[in-house]
Amino acid sequence: MASPLRFRISNERWGQGRFEREILRPLDDKFGATAERTDGPSGYEGRLLRMGNGDVALFAWNGTAYWTGNTETPKALWQTEKRAFEKVGGAVGEWAQEHLLTLLFNEAPWLKRYPNLAWFFLPVLMSKDGSEAAREFLRTGAGLPSVDADRALGFYDEVVGSDIFEGDRYTMASKLGTSEGTDRVRMEATMGEFNAAKILHDAGYEVEPEIEVETGHSLDFCARRDGDEITVEVTRPTTTERRKVSTPEHAVRETASKKTEAGAQLRENDGVLFVDCSSFEDSAWARIVEKKPEGGHEPAVFYRTRPDGTEAYLKGQTRLRLTNAVDWV
Repeated sequence: MASPLRFRISNERWGQGRFEREILRPLDDKFGATAERTDGPSGYEGRLLRMGNGDVALFAWNGTAYWTGNTETPKALWQTEKRAFEKVGGAVGEWAQEHLLTLLFNEAPWLKRYPNLAWFFLPVLMSKDGSEAAREFLRTGAGLPSVDADRALGFYDEVVGSDIFEGDRYTMASKLGTSEGTDRVRMEATMGEFNAAKILHDAGYEVEPEIEVETGHSLDFCARRDGDEITVEVTRPTTTERRKVSTPEHAVRETASKKTEAGAQLRENDGVLFVDCSSFEDSAWARIVEKKPEGGHEPAVFYRTRPDGTEAYLKGQTRLRLTNAVDWV
């Protein structure tokens, strides 16, 4: 699977001649490339490269050089350091992301209504392989059934705009994936983590993703508040029409019980299992609430998120205090 966009950084000396010889000419020979001067970044020479196949790239140098784009990386940059967008700040980082956002909005103008969402997922939405799949997933409502897509995207625009994932943007954005095909199960599971993070954030917790535990495995989150730390693992059941089960509660029970390895890690770390039921329609969720299936691990929070709030029920006892973030049912 290809990676979301990152910068490549070359600490060798670069100038116009080397740029033309080792960057522009190889790309032109293969794709029919053109290079346009850009305004900025301040203190650098900047170029926007357009390929005949629609790919784009950005290159800036002032001795040291920065490269990013969704086209083939020139050989001269193969051994260079890779760095996520959030790790490249200053004039270069702002310049590159402003240009990529402009290109994204030209290709998908509907994203202009959700500037935080477009910025947050920019490394995926402008990636080589995953851009079309990710854009279509978002355009159709990001996995919230029976919710108007505009309302769903407005909700997630607020979520990512609230700095829940400050410093962890690349980690969370890249989970949406860059596979050429649309894997809705995986993408919805990713948004289940965003739903879980919002619950924790609204409850007053700081959220850190991808927590490595003593076994060498990682759990989805560490929630911190008032000196207390609680690990959280998230799973998201698919609906009955996508699997060989007949009832919503069976689907929930089966998915949650498969988290056996994570459950062992949660028990070792006094953690909580979050079961995101946001893929279920109203009637299915009502049945889940009525039956209140278990998940093989306690404590476990079963919830369904919608733009107007989150309903949840709890199995077992937990130190997490979520009353301000969910409506218990």
